[in-house]
Amino acid sequence: MKLAIKRREAAVDLYTAILGAFLCVSPWLFAYRDGLAREATLATGAILLAVSLLAVIAFREWEEWINLAIGLWLLAAPFALGFPHHAPAMHVAVGIGAAVTFLALLELWLIHNPDWADGTEPRDQSLRR
Repeated sequence: MKLAIKRREAAVDLYTAILGAFLCVSPWLFAYRDGLAREATLATGAILLAVSLLAVIAFREWEEWINLAIGLWLLAAPFALGFPHHAPAMHVAVGIGAAVTFLALLELWLIHNPDWADGTEPRDQSLRR
C-alpha cells in the first residue's frame, strides 16, 4: 500500500511523528530512573505520534494546535512534574519539546501563508512592499 501525501506540509507531520516515536522509546534508550518521568514521556510520545500520523492521513488544522500544545507541555513538564535536574528525562523532554513547538509553529505558518513557499507574490495587495 502506497501512502500518497497530498500536502507539502505533511513532511513536517512525519518529522513530528518521528519525534513522538523517539519519545516513546527514550525511557529505555536513556534508562529513566524516575517512574513519573517514564510514564509522562510514554504517554506524551504516544499522543504526539497518534496526532501526527492522523495529520498525515486526514489533515485538520486543529491537529497542529494540539501538536503545539504538546510541544509546550514537553517544555513545561520537567518543571511542573519535578523531574530530577540534570536527568536524561529533563533534557529529552525539553529538547523534543522545543523541536515539536518549532515544527508546529512552522506548519501553522505554512498553512496560513501558502504563497510563501511558491515564491509568488502575496494574494493580498496590502502585503506588497
